[in-house]
Amino acid sequence: MQSWVDFAAIKQSVPLAPLLRRYQVQLRRSGPDQYRGCCPIHGGEGRDAFHAHLSKNIFHCFACGARGTVLDFVAAMDRCSLREAALKLACDIAQPIARTTVPACPKQLVTKKTKSASPLGFTLRGVDSSHPYLAARGIETLTAVHFGAGFYRGTGIFAGRLVIPIHNEQGELVAYCGRAVDGTQPRYRFPSGFAKSEFVFNLHRAAAAGQPTAVVVEGFFDCLKVHQAGVLGVVALMGSTLYEEQKRALLRHFRSIILMLDGDTAGRRATTAIAAQLRPYAAVRVIHLADGVQPDQLAIPAAREILQLGFLGPGTIG
Repeated sequence: MQSWVDFAAIKQSVPLAPLLRRYQVQLRRSGPDQYRGCCPIHGGEGRDAFHAHLSKNIFHCFACGARGTVLDFVAAMDRCSLREAALKLACDIAQPIARTTVPACPKQLVTKKTKSASPLGFTLRGVDSSHPYLAARGIETLTAVHFGAGFYRGTGIFAGRLVIPIHNEQGELVAYCGRAVDGTQPRYRFPSGFAKSEFVFNLHRAAAAGQPTAVVVEGFFDCLKVHQAGVLGVVALMGSTLYEEQKRALLRHFRSIILMLDGDTAGRRATTAIAAQLRPYAAVRVIHLADGVQPDQLAIPAAREILQLGFLGPGTIG
């Protein structure tokens, strides 16, 4: 392990701009080399609380008081010590990150929607996969651990939320989603710049299971519950819309699809639309749940029985 690192050299060598892109921070230009927006450290809603000065390579949040250099920024975002932040950035110097200091767009540093989100350079620590909220949703601790889901007591935009890691098709961690457990809004919080439409939740694990059929559900907890029922090839759209990139990703790995969306008006409408999108390219079966029922609300024995019908039965299962 590296025993010494030059803090001053890192502050001078590593620019702030690509780090802001790496952590998917959305800011607006407010002056020459100056940008502002919501603070990514404490997750405050203040529109202009967080200021970044690129030529000076410093930042300051006027709401939570966080401020400093690239070292302080990485330490705050990764919830680590300055030394750990310095060691991480030292690796960046050895294998340089993008050095662009001027955004391509004159009004934005990071666009709201970015293509092909880069893998995160960190993982959240101290995630509690045995939190009572999970048990209340019928999720066993082993399942939560498998998915990396759990309650996060650290700082930042996910503080006090249940975090769920999201991976790309190659299994690289690209984002976290934070689910409120106390009625706080928004119910689900994603990092600025993350585009759900580009990813299928749990696709990397489902594809690795080596089965030709995938069960497609809407939400994270639906996916965890179906997996807990014994179906490894389950994925979630993180919503009720199948986007083009998601469709292509599914078809790269599966020859047949079982749709099990929510048993409500929106879910039934989405089922019809998604089935039409997929049928020209794959065999599609539909599982219609009872009115008002979501997959994550099913008891495990009932989920197994319904899913078995979906795999073995005709095109539509009532």
